Parts: sequence; structure tokens; C-alpha cells
Amino acid sequence: MTMPPEEPRPPAGGGVPPDAEPRLWVGETLAAAARDAGDPQRVPGALCEACLRLLPVNGSSVSISGGKGVSVTWCASDRVAARLAELQYTVGDGPCHTALDRGAPVLAVDLSQGGDAHRWPIFASEAVALGVRAVFSLPLGVSGAAIGTLDLYSERVGGLTEPDMRTALWVRDAVTYALVGLQSSDPVGGEDGAEDGVASWMAASEADHTEVYQAVGMVMVQLDVDPEQALDRMRGRAYAEGRTVSQLARDVLARKLRFDGDADGRGGAGRGGGSLAGGWQLGAGGRDVDDEGRDGER
Repeated sequence: MTMPPEEPRPPAGGGVPPDAEPRLWVGETLAAAARDAGDPQRVPGALCEACLRLLPVNGSSVSISGGKGVSVTWCASDRVAARLAELQYTVGDGPCHTALDRGAPVLAVDLSQGGDAHRWPIFASEAVALGVRAVFSLPLGVSGAAIGTLDLYSERVGGLTEPDMRTALWVRDAVTYALVGLQSSDPVGGEDGAEDGVASWMAASEADHTEVYQAVGMVMVQLDVDPEQALDRMRGRAYAEGRTVSQLARDVLARKLRFDGDADGRGGAGRGGGSLAGGWQLGAGGRDVDDEGRDGER
């Protein structure tokens, strides 16, 4: 007996790609977090907190790049995440800087020892002191241009599993979309109140950038150095005093603080050397991740 040819059956899920359901779950979780935030100014923080429900990490933050060497923290899920973001900006070094420079995810799976600890010695030491053992930085951007980073931290040594890495990349894409949409003043719902809220915290972010740029210009004049050297000196001073670069910039603009090579006894940092005051040298013993093929491949 000849059997009739079997009708082709649609794949499970009615033809939906295997990863569509979890990706949809990621989008819905972040969208719900944004809606539930209520106040538009709380949306960034709500998105960062939602990352903790999607990934096996202890904290998250998003930093927006304002040009070479300048960034501002857009949101953070907790105090440690905020401190890590500001620390990387202050010392001018860390996984997020590498992710921005290379436009690829950087996974620092053990900051307590080995290659990751040597690559970013100051950042790694400070992070471990905060109880952090691993940091995962994913660049945000469209058309190959990085506009910031999604930074995740874990209190345990180890990387992300393949499924978790896929989820992290979906989260990265969703956060990029949210950030680009908010920056273009096109919030969901388009209500005037929402627009005002979005504009207020975006304006605050831009104000932080402006203050740092203005302070860099003043320090350039005071020390007769180039912009990179001036920013290095500000970072070094901020790190030595346990402050943020933005806080230091405000003191410079208010003329409460003046940089003088003889007065503070630190001298100028070499162009592009990324050195901190007091003899700290960023990247000492550091290695390009390509040497070990580790960026985005752990």
C-alpha cells in the first residue's frame, strides 16, 4: 500500500524562531519596567533594576559616552553599580572603556587575579574591595557607533553561559533602543509630562558633560597642557581625593580649586599616557584582549 506523501508540518511554535519567545520576554520585561516606573525620571533606574530579573548578575548600570574620555552614568541598579561606573570614568580605565574603544563586549571574569586583574590594576583592586569579582561590559550603539555601555557586575568569579550571553545582548539591544528613543525626545505615549521628564534628566546628563568640558578648558590654561593631559590631571586629583570627576569639575568652575604643577606637586601626565596623580599608571601590565582572543568570546 502506497502512503500519500506526508504534509510538511510547521515548526514548533507555528514557525516562530526558537529564540523569539525568550527575546520577546526580554522586551516585555523591560517595557513593563518602564511603564511601571510612572515618573519618566525613574525610567532609567527601572530599566537597570529589570536587568537583574533577566540575568544572573548582582547589579547593572548604563553609561553614556560624551566624547573621548568623557561619560556620564545614565542609570544604576544600586550603589555598587553606580560606584563602578563612576570609578571607571574617574580612573579612565576599565572594561567599559575597552568595550567602547573596540565596539565589542568585554567580559572580565575574575578581577581578583590573573589577566583581568593585571589589565586594569586600579579598577580591579577597587572593584574587588567593593565585593565585585566579575564585570561584563557591552557597548550600546547603532550602525557601529558606540554611544555608551551596559555594565553588569557579579559578586562571583565566572563568565556568562551562552544562553545568558544571548539574553545580555538582547538586553543591550533593548536598552540601546530605549536610550536612542529617549534622546530623540520620543517617549512612549508622547505625553507632555513624559517629554518634560525625559528632557530634564537628559539635560542633567548634558550638563555634567558641559561642566567637565569647561573645567578641562580651565585646567588647560592653568597648566598649559593639552585636553588629554588636563583630563588626566583632573582624574588623578579626583581619585586621590575620593571624589568624582564631575564633583571636581564643579569646584574648578567655582574657582574653589586651581591646578598648579608646583602647588600640588604632581606634574603633568604624559600625552595619552593615562596616568593618575601620585605615580599611578593605568594599564600597567595590561594586554590587548586580542592577544588572548577573549573579547566577547569568554
